[in-house]
Amino acid sequence: MGFISSLFGAGEGSASRPERARGTLTPDCAVVYAIGDVHGCLDLLVALEDRIVSDSQRYASSRKAIVLLGDVIDRGPDSSGVIEHLLGEPPEGFVRFVLAGNHETAMLDFLDSPTTDDLWLHIGGEETLRSYGVGPLVRSPGRRERQRIADAAVASIPEEHIAFLRSLPVTLRWRDYLFVHAGIRPNMPLEEQIEADLQGIRDEFTASEADHRVVVVHGHTPTRQPVHRPNRIAVDLGAFATGRLAAVRLDGTDVAFLVAN
Repeated sequence: MGFISSLFGAGEGSASRPERARGTLTPDCAVVYAIGDVHGCLDLLVALEDRIVSDSQRYASSRKAIVLLGDVIDRGPDSSGVIEHLLGEPPEGFVRFVLAGNHETAMLDFLDSPTTDDLWLHIGGEETLRSYGVGPLVRSPGRRERQRIADAAVASIPEEHIAFLRSLPVTLRWRDYLFVHAGIRPNMPLEEQIEADLQGIRDEFTASEADHRVVVVHGHTPTRQPVHRPNRIAVDLGAFATGRLAAVRLDGTDVAFLVAN
């Protein structure tokens, strides 16, 4: 499993969807580049990976990893292209990991239960469907229309893409860092954190000055510039709206940011 020393489920999860895995990256990895929310912006992802490859030459003979912090789909123009890219080989010399964000979970929830859960259609799902050739959608679709949309999506989206989204872990631990989409609930042990918070928490986490016993590296809450605080690092620049995609470079001694636009 590459540099993964362990990848395990955190529990049984719900009846409809099992709990996502939580992984640990081996400490002998010399450098990790963590990328914020891509949201369907394939051109920015490719440009940022090119910058990462150039920047990583100082670690030429070392083990290197890229971690995408979730929300790789929705809102931007080419979610299908992003997933196809991530299913391909990572840049030479790297391993690449992708975490699940709330948008990946919303997409799967809609495909599994379109008549009862249509959140995805309101938070960027329409753009993702369009990238697979599904649409246009009617405004405020009813239960029957939502089922038709889901059936068309399943027929149009490659099974490999859906399996990929189902396989994504929700966290990755490396040394004194925890990579996660949204954040954690302050003052709660890491092993007790629930997926709803890991993928969706905002103000309670971002406002906290608590010592989390790890530095939490996250996206989900957009900021104008990357944020580096003692207890967290944030790298979501709202790529689909701003045309800027950020990554943080971590090597155990230094923290630096890279931005593609």
